[in-house]
Amino acid sequence: MRVLLVGAGGVGTAITRIAARREFFEGFVVADYDPARAEAAVASAGDPRGRFTARQIDASDEAAVTALLVAERCDVLLNATDPRFVMPLFRAALAGGAHYLDMAMSLSRPHPEHPHQECGTKLGDEQFAQVDAWTDAGRLALVGMGVEPGLSDVFARHAADELFDEIEEIGIRDGANLTVEGYEFAPSFNIWTTIEECLNPPVVYERGRGWFTTEPFSEPEVFDFPEGIGPVECVNVEHEEVLLIPRWIPARRVTFKYGLGEDFIGKLRTLHALGLDSTAPVPVRGEDGAAVRVSPRDVVAACLPDPATLGRKMTGKTCAGTWVKGTKDGRPREVYLYHVVDNQWSMREYGSQAVVWQTAVNPVVALELLAAGVWSGTGVLGPEALPARPFLDLLTAYGTPWGLREEV
Repeated sequence: MRVLLVGAGGVGTAITRIAARREFFEGFVVADYDPARAEAAVASAGDPRGRFTARQIDASDEAAVTALLVAERCDVLLNATDPRFVMPLFRAALAGGAHYLDMAMSLSRPHPEHPHQECGTKLGDEQFAQVDAWTDAGRLALVGMGVEPGLSDVFARHAADELFDEIEEIGIRDGANLTVEGYEFAPSFNIWTTIEECLNPPVVYERGRGWFTTEPFSEPEVFDFPEGIGPVECVNVEHEEVLLIPRWIPARRVTFKYGLGEDFIGKLRTLHALGLDSTAPVPVRGEDGAAVRVSPRDVVAACLPDPATLGRKMTGKTCAGTWVKGTKDGRPREVYLYHVVDNQWSMREYGSQAVVWQTAVNPVVALELLAAGVWSGTGVLGPEALPARPFLDLLTAYGTPWGLREEV
């Protein structure tokens, strides 16, 4: 297998470090708009066999990405950019005859009249609209294959296959006790994506009603996370699992709740009130007096520290998991399937902070399963469309086991 990895930020760099320890691929082309970042990611992999090479690419240039896929004879494109570049990379992979993986799906657009009641364009709608083209081409687009979405969807598949006869509710619950020394506000993940998912109308799925939206930060609940993290207040946010899981797994209700905390929510509300969450460029006077147009959200991102650089100042653990309620053998059952990463461990073992490492490991596991033919398919599929047990077994073999907690 030859892989084109587009995006050499924190997650992309962690992908190279994880993949360098595996044998399933022949070559890994690491491409980024900034050639220095691509070269740094390749150097970071420390692969003595020279399987990693760096290239410069503009992720928005479909023709250039397609040409690079063909020139490098890549079998698959792994997208590690932010969601703005999903569709050009998705189309370029198909045009270049490659399979495709991403960790976040095509962007949503709120309903123009009833944003907190009805869905407009949903996450992934643009990708699923092209399912026939991918099926006809005999290629697979495996979408939402990070940690959340990704591993959380694999957990849902495992619950449906082995743990439950009937499922009443599936709820993704994400929480952490991470702290960053020396910063009043230092998000541990890409702030552009965080703003997108937290301030957009959250989506909920209910059988008989389908997908609908609510107010941001709705339905607060306290969830007790394992391995010493403890109770964290979680609220509804927009996330891909709610759009993916009901397509393949029968459940009465599906939600995603994120443990943000009151302080984080307050800062996000302030950004929204000031219009600093907007992606629409506004005119700003430059140093030479001429007006330049910049996106307020890009300015926020530029003012905050790069999450990939925070690892050595960060302490604590992050937990991604899937809570499932239903029946087994005629009896009620409730479980939480989870994956915890300790920042001290991920920094010591890989030099990557916990949140980006946890995101990065899952697409590498998926690539290995695809290379071995254990996972296969055509069209546009989410992780829950494929068998869960091989993924969970291989994840454990990577040295990062998952857990299961009986809730009742």
